Amino acid sequence: MLSIHQVLQQPKGVMIPHRGIINRLTWMQDQYPLSEQDVVLQKTPYVFDVSVWELFWAHWYGAKLIMAEPDGHKDSSYLYQLIDKERVTTLHFVPSMLDAYNSYLFANNLVLNPSINQLFCSGEALHTATVNRTYALSDNAKFKLHNLYGPTEASIDVTYYEPYHIRMCILASPLPTPWHIF
Repeated sequence: MLSIHQVLQQPKGVMIPHRGIINRLTWMQDQYPLSEQDVVLQKTPYVFDVSVWELFWAHWYGAKLIMAEPDGHKDSSYLYQLIDKERVTTLHFVPSMLDAYNSYLFANNLVLNPSINQLFCSGEALHTATVNRTYALSDNAKFKLHNLYGPTEASIDVTYYEPYHIRMCILASPLPTPWHIF
């Protein structure tokens, strides 16, 4: 049972099939490969849908998993230091939390942690201003921001796109449905 819709006053629970999670993790590895050199930050409370890929993706494919302290996801200073210390390469923010993190960076004259290669957003609308500010704060030429969308009932996300600095890609692509789903 997972809670979804973190931004609502009343989160709801949903049961999702094991094969849906398998599909999601397999797709993520095909689309955004992790290796032994990667470090994934698990910062989402485990009752929320995003925690599933944060917890399991790294283990399945040999990446290192770093666990943030409880409620650490709400403290940008703590996150910046943890990401920097552990050289995190992959993490997730809901867009409003990314805005807060970007504001922290800007206010403290910092750049996006240079170790971050992949930053995923989902759970809320990702606005062009957030995309532009995030890319403007990054010095890492390999850095990419990924936007995922979909109801958890469909096994967490069902569409994805990569927004680019200055312009936004307006067409989202569906996640594939492999043979083992049916």
